Formats: sequence, structure tokens, C-alpha cells
Amino acid sequence: MTQILFPALRYKDAPAAIDWLGRAFGFERHFVVEGEDSLIAHAQLVHEGAMIMLGSEAAPGEDRLEYPAGAACVYLVVADPDAHHERAVAAGAEIVRPLNDTDYGSREYVARDPEGHLWSFGTYQPWDEGA
Repeated sequence: MTQILFPALRYKDAPAAIDWLGRAFGFERHFVVEGEDSLIAHAQLVHEGAMIMLGSEAAPGEDRLEYPAGAACVYLVVADPDAHHERAVAAGAEIVRPLNDTDYGSREYVARDPEGHLWSFGTYQPWDEGA
């Protein structure tokens, strides 16, 4: 199935977030549009075929949709949560729910990024038959 839903997050320091998301969670830059004053007007990051979008918090009066940076929670299916968790820990991610096996058959963990967004990573795939 082709992805049709793209989480779009705002960050106060989007350039730092892009770098951190790459180091900690393995996201790669797909497309990044830099604005004035080191702000990110729009960025697309990918991880194993999934894409998120993000940008810097809009300045008041700026000709973009104004919504503030704020906490969100995103779930991403990963093939090897143990290795992914190890990478996140090595990059200094704050683990808020340790790596565990759930009663619904997933292996997963939750981490918080430097600006408060929660990221869940695990093997649960909602598209699988019977889920």
C-alpha cells in the first residue's frame, strides 16, 4: 500500500531536529527547503519507505500555516526494534517506555525527542490481516 497519511511536525529548532532524528532514529533527508534565518520552511524525511514532514515554527504573520511546535506522538513500524532501540539509546534518546513485548504480539519501545514529541517504534503492523 502507498502511504497516504504524512505526519507533519513543527519544531522550534528544526535544523537540530533533522540532524537528531537522523542520528537517533535513522531518518534520512529526502527534501529540505531552508528559509531565512536558518529556519526550515519544509522538510521531508524518510525511514524505510515511510515519510514524515516537518518544519520550523512559523513566525507570526509569516505566509505559512501558523501552528506552534508542540508534542505529538508518531508510531513507526520497524523490522528490528532491538537494533533500533540500541541506536536511539546510543544517540542519547530519552526512553519513556522500555523495549518490551506486548500482549498484542508487538515488540516496541517509546522515546521522546529533544522537543517533546513521542516516537513509538515496534513490529505491530495495523494493516496485517486480523489486526
